[in-house]
Amino acid sequence: MPIAVDIDVMLAKRKMSVGELADRVGITPANLAVLKNGRAKAVRFATLAALCEVLRCQPGDLLRWEADTGDGGDDQDLGT
Repeated sequence: MPIAVDIDVMLAKRKMSVGELADRVGITPANLAVLKNGRAKAVRFATLAALCEVLRCQPGDLLRWEADTGDGGDDQDLGT
């Protein structure tokens, strides 16, 4: 998936555990793990906002787009 989740980076910066973050955000540790490990298909804006509030960060600190080349080649689209 071309969206990478960097919650673990922010957890390390804030010296916070997954369990503590889940508790403060109001979601289960299992659901947070699904999101953190990039297996989630979607995230609610309310959850994203709560994560940002607790971690004192911006959504872009938690999510980033990565080009998905599929073949290991360069990312350039030549229009062919």
